[in-house]
Amino acid sequence: MPETENEWRRVSLPGGRSCWRSVLRIPARDGVLLIADVYADRPDPGPGPVLMERTPYGRREARGSDGALGGENPPAPQTVAEVFTRGGYRVVRQDCRGRGDSEGTFVKYLNEATDGYDTVEWIAEQPWCDGRVATMGVSYSAHAQAALASLGTPHLAAMFLDSGGFASAYEAGTRMGGAFELKQATWAFHRAKLSETVRADPTLRATLDSEDLAAWFTRMPWRRGASPLRFVPEYEDYLLEQWENGAFGPYWQQPGIYARGYYDAFPDVPSLHMSSWYDPYIRTATENFRELGRKKTSPAYLVLGPWTHGRRSDSFAGDVDFGPDARLDGSLAGNYAAMRLSWFDAHLAPDGMTEPPPPVRYFLMGGGSGRRTAEGRLDHGGHWCTAASWPPEETRIVTFALGAAGTLSEGAPESSPSSMPSPFSPFSPSSRSFLEYDFDPRDPVPTLGGQVTSGEPVMSGGAFHQHPDARFFGATEPHLPLDSRPDVLVFQTPPLTEDLAVAGPVSVRLTISSSAPDTDFTIKLVDVHPPSADYPQGFAMNLTDGILRCRYRDSFSDPEPMVPGETYEITVEAPDTANLFLAGHRIRLDVSSSNFPRFDVNSNTGGTEVGERRKVVATNRVHMGGRSWLTLPVLGGKGTPHA
Repeated sequence: MPETENEWRRVSLPGGRSCWRSVLRIPARDGVLLIADVYADRPDPGPGPVLMERTPYGRREARGSDGALGGENPPAPQTVAEVFTRGGYRVVRQDCRGRGDSEGTFVKYLNEATDGYDTVEWIAEQPWCDGRVATMGVSYSAHAQAALASLGTPHLAAMFLDSGGFASAYEAGTRMGGAFELKQATWAFHRAKLSETVRADPTLRATLDSEDLAAWFTRMPWRRGASPLRFVPEYEDYLLEQWENGAFGPYWQQPGIYARGYYDAFPDVPSLHMSSWYDPYIRTATENFRELGRKKTSPAYLVLGPWTHGRRSDSFAGDVDFGPDARLDGSLAGNYAAMRLSWFDAHLAPDGMTEPPPPVRYFLMGGGSGRRTAEGRLDHGGHWCTAASWPPEETRIVTFALGAAGTLSEGAPESSPSSMPSPFSPFSPSSRSFLEYDFDPRDPVPTLGGQVTSGEPVMSGGAFHQHPDARFFGATEPHLPLDSRPDVLVFQTPPLTEDLAVAGPVSVRLTISSSAPDTDFTIKLVDVHPPSADYPQGFAMNLTDGILRCRYRDSFSDPEPMVPGETYEITVEAPDTANLFLAGHRIRLDVSSSNFPRFDVNSNTGGTEVGERRKVVATNRVHMGGRSWLTLPVLGGKGTPHA
């Protein structure tokens, strides 16, 4: 029989265990009913702290991001909930508006602030809640946490935000450097196929099943009525609205997607921020940690691992393995559920006996053998580190000049170049040197891993040799390495004579010009392993990458076209990373103008970013002679490791 409101039912678990569950119908302020489950260790429990998670993926669906637990991978929601109910908590899992069993229309991100606020305050009034509601969850569930906190939700008690919680969706997770992250397109298509509208209509379901999503990626940019979502207009509308809002304006300053504008309103509660080196939300996690730690008296914590999005029980990302210590399980805690329980106990348990963790825990990649593992992956290795701040307090800024001969050489004072017009003499004989290439938007540089999630079937995140094969969308025979393309500029050090470790954000200052009124510039930081018996051509491992759409070079709010042929100074930023470049390795920087399908491709016309029908070739130029340089946060003392 269907479960009814306020009826507690025993839920059986593996090993003869059980917990109790009841269905909740929670009214939002506009009267829409949001459906949730509450779990407890007994029926009709007395008051206690509540842990809440809001999800668009189905409150009773197992998710891989919950990690392995009790022999289940992924574990059922009740298996996870029982860990916390045994610890004295009540657990609420809610379907977001328009998803699962909840009423209303789903609009990605934009209803979660008010719906989350209303849910927390409703829960706080229930007899089984002691007035404290903490939040947890991964990805969208982390975004939903930051959204409700942006409204100053009074009964919020703590937040555990994993791989999400938009500091600014415009700058990480939806757009980056003004370009649009096309994981939003793949996510929208897959979620539309599982929407209530589609599930209720067999013909519509068959229609979407017949769409070839990968083929649609050859018809970019999409237009209204000319996309694989054209038969599900509510999903097409919200996706193209995100895409069409190219400039940073009121749309991007809403509370569900712009925590940066609402930090002062956030309740002063403990918060933990988790992400990983191959996850799109590194910038979000580091900014939320830094700003909430600075603005609040409650402690903030940061955890950064070497995983792809939510895959913290794995030791690998893509084709690279980081060793058994890379897994959260057995390294940071027994498992992910135990880690969260310990953290909540440290901040919510009455006796406060659990010791809080260090402020920052991060995984420094590198140091492995460089051999091929039994599973066929590169053994890159790595180990966990702790710090009091991020970037770690012992980092120092080191700059590397880009040379016209493809060199990358250290050559700047030990200070940030951001306040200087150039860290090198403008009178250098090579100050007018440059490299140029033709960027054809019909033949973009293919995405090979990186900070990608929800991108299947056209892209996957992780670390890969930057040598495409048939697995990668857009890669064509004869499958030569990316650095062989004429539209990819490669700058690298000689083999390092001693180890060099970096930890923090990466940026590149470029002096550029173009034949087009608008174009893109991309960067990619690469650790080049030397040739070996297992990898005779070496292994060029991507670490982090970024992009800038030149119309936004001075302001995301006020785009301005370039004058063809004029010279401009731009800064292209890439999300944080932490890597140990071993002696014998090379530090490499790739500069180009596309990274597709991770980002939408600039048409070079200066026209609209959605619906543009024309594409033109741009001749793009990068100027050298001390006018372009890479900035890295290097770990260690004043002695500089030289290439």
